[in-house]
Amino acid sequence: MNEGALQLPPCPKPLAAIFARLPSYPPSALLAAALNIGLASKLPEDVRERLLRKRLRIEVRDARITMDFTWTGDRFRALPRQAQTDLTIGATAPDFLRLAQRQEDPDTLFFSRRLTLEGDTELGLVVKNTLDALELPVLDLTRLRETAARRPPWRS
Repeated sequence: MNEGALQLPPCPKPLAAIFARLPSYPPSALLAAALNIGLASKLPEDVRERLLRKRLRIEVRDARITMDFTWTGDRFRALPRQAQTDLTIGATAPDFLRLAQRQEDPDTLFFSRRLTLEGDTELGLVVKNTLDALELPVLDLTRLRETAARRPPWRS
């Protein structure tokens, strides 16, 4: 395990029961903002075209959180919960974190059935291959800590 790796246990069931009752739009908006910061500028043009106006969903299975979003051509945008999506990507919170930190590759998670892709199979392969092709960790906590250490502390 690398120094910047954050370990996350599965979401406790009582907490997941609370999350399941909350509206889905706020987490979707947070996800879209995070994707815009960490991923949008790294998307190849062909992937941008393939994602255009597709209804995408991330399901964090252990936390029972569902986030719907779309690609507008220049950014990710949160959507209210959709009746149908073009692609649903599911995993547990710890597996999504390992994927974001590049501790595990999408193929390993996919073939061990810990990462699921449902819906448009071709779109799912494009997303999985794009995630696999990213060279840097999307969530690099070591760099985040180094950046925070260079900043002056917050003052009251």
